[in-house]
Amino acid sequence: MVHYAAFISGVGMSFRDSVRRAGGIAFVGLVAAIVAAPAAAVADPNKVLRAAFPTAETGFDPVRISDLYSNTVNEAIFDRLLTYDYLARPAKLVPMAVEGMPEVSDNGRTYVFRLRKGIYFTPDPAFKEHRRELVAEDFVYSFKRFMDPKNRSPWAFMIEGKIEGLDELAEAAKKSGRFDYDAKVPGMQAVDRYTLKFRLKHTDFNFLYITAHVPFGAMAREVVEAYGDDVQAHPVGSGPYILKQWTRAAKIVLEANPGYRGFTWDFAVSDPAWDDALVAAMRGKIMPQIGRVEISIIDEDQSRWLAFNQKELDYLALPATFRPQVFDADNTLKSEWKDQGVSLFRAIEPDIGYTYFNFRDPLVGGFTREKIALRRAIIMGYNLDDEIRVVRKFQAVPAEMPIPVGVVGHDPSYRSINRYDPGLANRLLDHFGYNKGKDGYRTLPDGKPLVVHQASGSSAIERDFNELWQKSMDAIGIRMVFDIGKFSDHLKASKACQLMMWGAAWTADYPDGDNFMQLLYGPNTGQSNNGCYESKAFDAFYKKATRLPNSPERDFLFLEMTRQMEVDGAWSLHTSRERNQLIRPWVKGYKKHPILHGEFVYMDLEPRT
Repeated sequence: MVHYAAFISGVGMSFRDSVRRAGGIAFVGLVAAIVAAPAAAVADPNKVLRAAFPTAETGFDPVRISDLYSNTVNEAIFDRLLTYDYLARPAKLVPMAVEGMPEVSDNGRTYVFRLRKGIYFTPDPAFKEHRRELVAEDFVYSFKRFMDPKNRSPWAFMIEGKIEGLDELAEAAKKSGRFDYDAKVPGMQAVDRYTLKFRLKHTDFNFLYITAHVPFGAMAREVVEAYGDDVQAHPVGSGPYILKQWTRAAKIVLEANPGYRGFTWDFAVSDPAWDDALVAAMRGKIMPQIGRVEISIIDEDQSRWLAFNQKELDYLALPATFRPQVFDADNTLKSEWKDQGVSLFRAIEPDIGYTYFNFRDPLVGGFTREKIALRRAIIMGYNLDDEIRVVRKFQAVPAEMPIPVGVVGHDPSYRSINRYDPGLANRLLDHFGYNKGKDGYRTLPDGKPLVVHQASGSSAIERDFNELWQKSMDAIGIRMVFDIGKFSDHLKASKACQLMMWGAAWTADYPDGDNFMQLLYGPNTGQSNNGCYESKAFDAFYKKATRLPNSPERDFLFLEMTRQMEVDGAWSLHTSRERNQLIRPWVKGYKKHPILHGEFVYMDLEPRT
């Protein structure tokens, strides 16, 4: 899912051959795995899954939140039009709230979805004791909310400029101060109770990914209007789980939705080495099986590690610090863990870690030659090898381009031009007048002190990163200080282009390079473009790529964008993380999905030992 996450947080698309294709996307007519089960869900309230988030949630209004962990909860609460097959790799779109894949026409500009009948929202006082069915108009309303200026949605960029009439409605709201939710939008119509039609301004071969993205789940207008700004604490959906308890930044409890329609677990093997046992344990079960999910917010790696060791957590994304305690010299699981029945799931995440520069900052921003030289010197001065070896304990690989492995547009042969080279970084700074003083630290070309600020949190691993940055910058004579604060405060400041530098990570919302390149697209400043990078050359490449299907021509534009952002020094691009997930033997059905994050919907529990 995407999502903006703390840089240090630890934790291509293909379809069947016999399908109808439109542009670069293939569409499956019917997928048995997500077909409604013949009976209601039968989750056992005695099956309690215990998990942990390494960073606190922010709330549960899908339109207003952008962090990974809040979205993981929302994934289990709200129905989207589409979702992903649980086992298929590469990731594959399948129906969720609809009967089958949509009808697509006009070269990817018109999409028609037909909703399943008999899907109901969880009972809530907002419905005044009526049983409220999910209908097409709920998706129309939910999509409109992203464009309501008062919501300041971080996801608005995903549909801005796409749907006929929707941007005009948003512009009218900016002028009047009121968004008219009753206004008809030509490009987004509930044709009837169960038929939803989108008409796009331009061809968009990635539109279906948006309809599968967690924030675009259906909300009921009655609920939003009943709770107002407090809707963050009242997520009412039609999905498999409901929010039972929420203690902010401490604990989240989900319970299986007793009115959920259920589905039969029937996914096909993709990777026999892992999937064979998983399928044998799960096939044919009515989902969900787990009655209660208890999520603790544990921000310190040491505390999460101890909780797993004491069997207080059922699975754990291994913190890099403890890798030596889990693996033998040959990189296999130690016998002490095997003897406990603990299994290991390993995969390279479809994500990138990076540190951005604020292009509106008077010190590090701008496109003058000396500013570009400063940024690129900082990038070349950062010791990425030490990050991988010392901080991440080899649980990461270098990210050569902004599009990671496993995502359409990734080129495995591409190599970054901004490689670790402190000698060249020093010469570059000398050439552009960033001279060293008697204390060994550099000044600006005008002789004023050069002090670079980077935002940070206070966790142990963040302190490790700060130490690495400090050591790297000392080697090229740049004084760096760290502004310690809360993630939520930093995130708010970043949206307003107020941080000089900050580390971040982006995990794929959908498996296409557009999802990563949009982080650098100028018009997304204040939304997903937290570096406020506004390059005319980059933006021109990006706009051209959005009009093309998956093709060599589009892949070439991704490479052009990559080289442009490197030349400009937009990011210090770091790593893609390796996930090493430790799983207790009573957990059945676990497989980390590259896009989804609420895997417990597809899992089961046996009695603990």
